[in-house]
Amino acid sequence: MRNELDLEFVGLTKRYGGTIAVDEISYHFATGTYACLLGPSGCGKSSTLRMVAGHESVTAGAVLLAGRDISHLPPARRGTAMMFQSYALFPHLSVTDNVAFSLKMKGIDPAERARRAGEMLDLVDMSDFAARFPAQLSGGQQQRVALARALITEPQVLLLDEPLSALDPFLRVRMRAELKRLQRELGITFIHVTHGQDEALALADEIVVMNNARIEQAGRTRDVFDAPRTSFVARFLGSHNVIKLPDGEIAVRSDALKLRAPDSGQLQGRITNIEYQGTHVALTAAIAGDQDVTALLSDVDFFGAPKDLGEAVGLDWDRQAAHPLTA
Repeated sequence: MRNELDLEFVGLTKRYGGTIAVDEISYHFATGTYACLLGPSGCGKSSTLRMVAGHESVTAGAVLLAGRDISHLPPARRGTAMMFQSYALFPHLSVTDNVAFSLKMKGIDPAERARRAGEMLDLVDMSDFAARFPAQLSGGQQQRVALARALITEPQVLLLDEPLSALDPFLRVRMRAELKRLQRELGITFIHVTHGQDEALALADEIVVMNNARIEQAGRTRDVFDAPRTSFVARFLGSHNVIKLPDGEIAVRSDALKLRAPDSGQLQGRITNIEYQGTHVALTAAIAGDQDVTALLSDVDFFGAPKDLGEAVGLDWDRQAAHPLTA
């Protein structure tokens, strides 16, 4: 069901001279969705985000928000706000003044600016740092300030361009939880660009997987992960094996692949790698056709019946675990 505040791409296209960066993509985002544009470098995801924000011109097609074409409006009139990968904070301004900067440009009086900036800093748990300058903050704290600065404009859609890429792994996981909490509290649409599969799966209600300037597959996150349609999506999302059979390709999740005795099961292979991952063990086997497959076993199952490098094994899976691929 469509909502009056929904965001939609209609044949959205971006060309740089003879190079197509975004190739006629169409997609509808429901209001209040946390969506991730996911794909490798150069697939068109950041160009798409910048067209929504108004930082790149639209070559063809349209970006619709609340039913109106915002494609040719200046960024400040679109109802969107963007949080940049670099955070782009003003080094000579305090945290409060950074957050309130857009209100100053709109001519809002100082007392109201300070009040609203204080509310935003409360929201991102940065009130104690209001008088500091960006150089006095950690990377995670700078991110929170950038987030508050974007949210103070009360956007209908918040755009996030690789917002966690500069953070260390521990802080990245913590900030994922913060972003999801804020999105739920605010109830607005978040469109988050990332090349990190784990990040997208952890955050997104919907994922849009892009490849070669087009949408390869999109939909509810679990639906796309459980049933990839193409070999690219299966491989890029990870945790899937793409297996070539005489009648075509299938995707089988690594945790659905089962070990059997040699010369039994649907495939036969020889173990080429064993990687302990704490709660699990990833066991890779070479199979016919110069293919590798990986089975993800619990540590209990593996160490209860350990295998060795070079050992022959059978490999099997339940019929419902195999998803045919179209390309």
